[in-house]
Amino acid sequence: MVPDEVIPIGDPLRPGDNGEGVRDLHRRLDTAGHPVSADEVEAGHFGEDTVARVARFQAERGLHEHGLVDEHTLSSLIEAGHRLGDRHLYLHAPMLRGDDVADLQLRLGSLGFDAGRIDGIFGPDSAGALRDFQHNSGLVLDGIAGAATVRALRHLAGRAVGTTPVALVRELERLRRSRPDLDERRIALGHFGSCGALAAALSRGLRTRGANVVALDHPDDTTQAATANRFEAEAYLGLRIENLPGPEVAYFATEGFHSEGGLRLAQRCATALAQVLGDHLEGTEVVVRGMRIPILRRTRMPAVLCTLAPPAAVVPATAEIAEHLSVAVADWAADPTAGPDA
Repeated sequence: MVPDEVIPIGDPLRPGDNGEGVRDLHRRLDTAGHPVSADEVEAGHFGEDTVARVARFQAERGLHEHGLVDEHTLSSLIEAGHRLGDRHLYLHAPMLRGDDVADLQLRLGSLGFDAGRIDGIFGPDSAGALRDFQHNSGLVLDGIAGAATVRALRHLAGRAVGTTPVALVRELERLRRSRPDLDERRIALGHFGSCGALAAALSRGLRTRGANVVALDHPDDTTQAATANRFEAEAYLGLRIENLPGPEVAYFATEGFHSEGGLRLAQRCATALAQVLGDHLEGTEVVVRGMRIPILRRTRMPAVLCTLAPPAAVVPATAEIAEHLSVAVADWAADPTAGPDA
């Protein structure tokens, strides 16, 4: 059987669609805690209530809230249907993904076993932490989260309530040990859409400050993430322009875990954008939000995605935005665990 994680889809499901694909969507939304109205379920119709439920699910999962069921939304719906103990978890190609994996990672991390980021992806770090837990608990050392291992984890869960996952502790340690400048620091700079000129200007600004920059312009964010990981980047900064009232800066966050380095970098980038675009924001603030979109979830370093808006204000200010973001990255490198006002 082909795992849920690699089910292909065609065009996104959209409002007005009907049929078995919509019925499957309704079943998955119900499992995820977002039941659709009985009328639309009975008709198998993608109506207004389905749009609203999809958007709420996307907001809850840290996805873009457009109400369409694209590949990322469908993958998240599939992952939301997995509960720890429903299936065996182990190192697999392709890697298993789901809420059960994230639950496992959080439980292991809270007990002091480093499963890496709480990203819901069962990779080598998760496998290593699981085997360490089995060894320390006197369980069969098979690297499989089966019934006995899950029972042991649940038995110990009460001891770990309120503890900080070891992945967050390790990230903070790495950040504190990093050098306080950009000299030879590896920075992955990605852009999507019409950000080429801004990305080029920002790349020059970072290189002028000594950074080793790799420019990424592939339209697929998972490809960008894989390239940034191979480059062993110490930070990822993504750019895109959208027709929104104001800028947004996103960093990786999920239930029980967030990237502290990503949060601090996002705060500094938001401050930089507010300084340049403040006159166009009509009193609103630059939004900083934790998200689980693939470019943030699959990168292995502090990562942010800057969504620049409004477009009419961004383009004329390209050089100024690039300079302020360069300074923001340099300030973050100097003290990556401090807030923007430090």
